[in-house]
Amino acid sequence: MERAVSDLREVNLLVRIPPHTTSTTDGVGAPRRRIEDGRLLRGEGRFVSDLRPDNCLHLAFARSAAAPSRIVGLDVGQARSIPGVRLVLTGADTRGLGKAAVNRLVQDLRLTDWPILADGRIGAVGQPFAAVVADSVDSALDAVEAIRIELEPCTRKDDDRPAFSLGWRDREIDAAFTGADCVVSVEVRHSRVAPMALEPRAALAAYDIGSDLLTVWLSTQTPHRARVDLAAILGRSEASIRVVAPDVGGAFGGKASLYPEEAAVALAALRLQMPVKWTATRSDEFLSATQGRGSTLHGELALSASGRMLGLRARACAPLGHWMAYSAVVPARNATRILPGPYRIPAVDLSAEGRHDPHAPVGIYRGAGRPEAAMLLERLADMAARRLNMDPAELRRLNLLPDSEFPAKLPAGGALDSGQYVGLLDDALALSGYAERRRRNEARRRQGEVCGIGIGFYVEPCGQGYESAALRHDGSGRFTVSTGSTAQGQGRETAFAQILADALRVKPEAIRVVHGDTSLCPVGVGALASRSTAIGGSAILMAVDRLADSLGGLPVGDWSDAPAHEVSVVYEAPGEAWSSGCCVAAIRIDRDTGVLTIESIVWVDDAGTVVNPMLVEGQLRGGLAQGLGEALMERIVYDADGQLLTGSLMDYAVPRAEDIPPVTLASRTTPSPSNLLGAKGVGEAGCIGVPAAIVNAAIDALAPFGVRHLDMPLTPEKLWRNMNPGDSR
Repeated sequence: MERAVSDLREVNLLVRIPPHTTSTTDGVGAPRRRIEDGRLLRGEGRFVSDLRPDNCLHLAFARSAAAPSRIVGLDVGQARSIPGVRLVLTGADTRGLGKAAVNRLVQDLRLTDWPILADGRIGAVGQPFAAVVADSVDSALDAVEAIRIELEPCTRKDDDRPAFSLGWRDREIDAAFTGADCVVSVEVRHSRVAPMALEPRAALAAYDIGSDLLTVWLSTQTPHRARVDLAAILGRSEASIRVVAPDVGGAFGGKASLYPEEAAVALAALRLQMPVKWTATRSDEFLSATQGRGSTLHGELALSASGRMLGLRARACAPLGHWMAYSAVVPARNATRILPGPYRIPAVDLSAEGRHDPHAPVGIYRGAGRPEAAMLLERLADMAARRLNMDPAELRRLNLLPDSEFPAKLPAGGALDSGQYVGLLDDALALSGYAERRRRNEARRRQGEVCGIGIGFYVEPCGQGYESAALRHDGSGRFTVSTGSTAQGQGRETAFAQILADALRVKPEAIRVVHGDTSLCPVGVGALASRSTAIGGSAILMAVDRLADSLGGLPVGDWSDAPAHEVSVVYEAPGEAWSSGCCVAAIRIDRDTGVLTIESIVWVDDAGTVVNPMLVEGQLRGGLAQGLGEALMERIVYDADGQLLTGSLMDYAVPRAEDIPPVTLASRTTPSPSNLLGAKGVGEAGCIGVPAAIVNAAIDALAPFGVRHLDMPLTPEKLWRNMNPGDSR
């Protein structure tokens, strides 16, 4: 079943480099240090909150402390009289304004209101109902305290209709289950989690009356989309708005949509014709920023007696919150369209729906539906293996798509583009010593230890559509590339400089990368769905070819006599790249306390063409940390009245450095045919495969106690109670 580790080195750790690559140590495939880090480590980074224009005013929000209710009285008179207060806005001041867009990925999507400030009704705890602009933060906060609001509880009138529904069904599905020798089922409940970027949301807006230009600095992943939304909300042309994303301290999907608070800042700057700034507190983030996960999935898997997967039924129900973020449909849609993932399952019945609820909005968060799909499939695979008395690895090997079947069509459309799924499994098993560890675990259990091993296999769709690039040669051998992709700490400038240097046959030091400014960069999508390297990088390659052609077929690398010239391109990916991987987690659980310790994680990933192995490793480890957080400790909790019980880091746990376990990383690369670069995504992988491996390992450890299922997070209390079901302590 396993191969010797020594046999894997040349296969697994080989970095595939596209045909245009030279042997330069700075180009594609080189582990080059991040060029962004120097100034950041010297404290020279410039985040929105660092920007301090002259005469800048400060905005603070009055937020509801009550769950869904009606506003029956609102008095802002005293707030307006406080020294230093320049403006107080309420819901009445925002009537008639437009709203931010929602991506209509499904038919018959029922939208909610998008209130900048609550007007007549409070949708959830934490929703802002007034905004105060003052000369100082303290004056603004004092005025917020002076606002008086009277609320009347109201019963939310839920109807039985979901906000959206979608699905795909094979005609053979009923026959697959009727003829099955084994059927297993599971319901997986995902807790809501907080994206938890190191930098909270922030916005600064300034209006120049002379040029009639509104400039808005945002901590955002999508500056061009934000400009479109602001134009629609404020009734202005896009040309009269500039959005700038300076340094951004993390996002993870939580900064993909325009927020009501950000629109309020822009509105206040227009009203006052002075700069206005707002920086969220961590409490603001818990109360009103978009959250992730929260879905409930139910699955049934039909199999033959030999372990062949015959049919899959799966349903997903996703919460949406009290207003809809731009990508609100994406998590439920992804969780469904990914299925049946890496496995060959002839018949499926897949459906998903989203429902509004009286809580904070739910949007995309690192993985966005991919972890939900992987968890459902991997739990079903382990349950089937136990029911059929098979090794979980062997059941997966029996059903993984073979290399010969790529591209493999999916029921929801599209296709898995490339991969070596059985090879990934073999590599992970060999590197982890899977078979030997299973044997050792049996001996450890006889000694009273609680230990287990689990597998998490995953596939990851990595973005579709277009991205843009503008490439300029200055006539002296130096280049500037402006990209529609954006950066939030991924090392985008480093990677794009490597791609361009490789294609141009120049040193990366001759290249300047510009991003995040709608006045300097071509219209683009931004950083979403692990798409920027694959699609944004391909746009850069396309720009190099266009530049060479426009200069009369100039040979790439011969720039000594080339004149100054600039080209712009829009690259449309012909398909979607799909990365994949396999994680093996080994854990132990303390019998007396329930504390789970991860002894090791072995992880083999296929990210296609690797531009910079150092950046890839950083993305894998960062994703692992967030996947670990969801698996073991992170959970947003509301009580029955809609009150948030996890509104600070005293109540909401996130991983610390000491929580990160030993991890062995390896790669098995199959370049993607879906883009020019051959790259696939890597940033979300850790949130997809790692939690499934940990949960499967924990259930394996607790199987002697009769445990067959656990929902995340796997807190010590939960694990202890499963080992001590009759103890009332």
